[in-house]
Amino acid sequence: MKKSFVSLLASIVTLSAAFVGSDLQATSAPTGQAGASGFDLAAMKMVIEANNRRFTAAHVKGDQATIDDMFTLDAKCLPPGSDPVVGRAAIAKLTAEYIAGGVAEFREETTDFYGNEELLIDQGKYVMVYGKEHTRETGKYVNIWRKEEGVWKIYSNIWNTNAPELAAK
Repeated sequence: MKKSFVSLLASIVTLSAAFVGSDLQATSAPTGQAGASGFDLAAMKMVIEANNRRFTAAHVKGDQATIDDMFTLDAKCLPPGSDPVVGRAAIAKLTAEYIAGGVAEFREETTDFYGNEELLIDQGKYVMVYGKEHTRETGKYVNIWRKEEGVWKIYSNIWNTNAPELAAK
């Protein structure tokens, strides 16, 4: 636990340092109109929410290729209870484990959204039902999105589960 807390703390410090001095726009006051730079945060939120729907649907369908392609080549996943998983190839192995466990339901809901032309931060909550026991898992997530070859992809992904509960039979 101590090691994962230290890893999480290091990630937060790194992320905070990346944003020092950057011009982030918050969702607390979106206008839906592009600013002087032409960046439209409200439009980007719709793009990311559509990506989230593709991401969750691909887990239920077992569509490994779609999931893999949604991460940048140098992406990082910070799953609960384990070390960071770095790089698209390593993340593909993690994803294969989730798919093999059988994902019956998966949905995400964005609760906070902010960013700029370089990085978008999507924070929210999720529900996933998986496995033979149909375990229902709820939790929180933060995805950092970055453009790669002109497409918004997940650069960093962290999630934290609430206590799992078994579905009623």
